[in-house]
Amino acid sequence: MTRPDNPSLGIALRILSGVLFTGMVVCVKALSDAAPLGQIVFFRSFFALIPLVIFLMVRHEFPGGLRTKRPIGHLVRSFFGAAAMFTSFASVALLPLAEAVLLAQLAPVLTAITAVVVLSERLTKWRVIGLAFGLAGVLVLVWPDIGGGTVDTQRFLGIGLGLLTALLTAFALIMVRSLTRTESPGAIAFYFVVASMAGGILTLPWGWAFPDSQTLMLLILAGLFGGFAHIAMTLSFSYTEASRLAPFEYVALLWPVLADLLIFKLPLSGSFLLAMPLVLAGAAVAALEGKRRTRNAA
Repeated sequence: MTRPDNPSLGIALRILSGVLFTGMVVCVKALSDAAPLGQIVFFRSFFALIPLVIFLMVRHEFPGGLRTKRPIGHLVRSFFGAAAMFTSFASVALLPLAEAVLLAQLAPVLTAITAVVVLSERLTKWRVIGLAFGLAGVLVLVWPDIGGGTVDTQRFLGIGLGLLTALLTAFALIMVRSLTRTESPGAIAFYFVVASMAGGILTLPWGWAFPDSQTLMLLILAGLFGGFAHIAMTLSFSYTEASRLAPFEYVALLWPVLADLLIFKLPLSGSFLLAMPLVLAGAAVAALEGKRRTRNAA
């Protein structure tokens, strides 16, 4: 069933998804000293599965919509996505939220470049420009650590994990692009969540913490926020086209900034303020290139 075009509702849902996503990463950062990484990934995925299954049932896509002819494709996509969740949460634990989320904005740039290597797409000047902006932003972000003579090992590791997250996300997005030709978005999301749960539970032999009531509440909220954020984003694209929502992808960076300032009492670094417009410019160029390529194909 198609929905009527409703840009205002679509934009509101996209903004809501950014707020919910920030709620998730706030919980993850608050949990970083209280629970092991694998345990956080498991609980985030397990409790995200609850709203996702309800959503699919309402849309009459569960369990029938989960049938697939491409199990290997789902396995590969889920591997990259689950690995990105691990590295993302590790980056969030080591960096201010704003910096970790900013590094994740490199994913569209790296997707465009990765598609050249993996899918043999053409290397255009716009992809090169987007990559140049993104790399310039990363250089500005790390310059205090490599140019000042003193290296903050923890922050440097966090930035490295953030870059790895963007790269893993790029590979996951390429697989999603391939899977959406034959598979439903619900099936893609469901198998990713299940794979992330499996990845989290595999870390059980390395020791999980027995959560107190506050820790357990944060673990549950991380999953619910993540699940509802994904649903809100999915619905936003059903009410209006992606081109109208594109500018609001970058509004989502505002909420982690506010979380750093108001919740974690972390000041914004000068390197972040200089890197932000460069990284976002690279992401915008990559988005415009993708839009132009889609229009030409049509």
